[in-house]
Amino acid sequence: MPKLYHSPHSRSSRVISQLMLMGKLDEVEVICVDVIKNDGSGRKDPMNAHPEGKVPFLITDEGETIRESGAIMMYLDELFGQPLSPKPGSKGRGGYLSWMYYYGGVLEPALVAQFAGLDHPALVGTFRSMTEVGAQLESGLKDQPYLLGDELSLADLIMSSAFLWAPHLMPEITVVKDWVARVAKAQDSDALEAFEAKALESLNQKVPA
Repeated sequence: MPKLYHSPHSRSSRVISQLMLMGKLDEVEVICVDVIKNDGSGRKDPMNAHPEGKVPFLITDEGETIRESGAIMMYLDELFGQPLSPKPGSKGRGGYLSWMYYYGGVLEPALVAQFAGLDHPALVGTFRSMTEVGAQLESGLKDQPYLLGDELSLADLIMSSAFLWAPHLMPEITVVKDWVARVAKAQDSDALEAFEAKALESLNQKVPA
């Protein structure tokens, strides 16, 4: 059984939501660990297998390790028959891969730069800014409910997760806001919150006094 290192209310929460959507949460061992948060709280948990103390982190049945949300989400989707992505050679595959890599390569750097109040030509020149991100999302969603068309995909889960985490940084664009709300509604937020509350309670019991 794959082992997923997870911390409640973190970037790994989208992986939990993905597993819930696929009905495969009980087929992955979820190991709850603490992480150091942006406000300085938390700790580097010795139980966390991630070499930098981050989450998510996955160990496969073969003992291979996978880091980075996009890679982990794609692996789990493929492991369980690709219910949330186009198969290789099928329509939409190119767009799917592009959005999955766009998240880590453009959206998150631009989002963090704006959140931290950083503005430097090297950042904008390399990653662009949230202005360009908003324009790309608006263009991709102009004539369809989801990034790949009529069906929800992993691309929607990972791209929208940034704005579910930081709604104040969401582009002021109607189609983008509507899309984020649509993706959020497609997920079982009540079940996810119940899981996170239980995970947090379990984690708090393990923290040394």
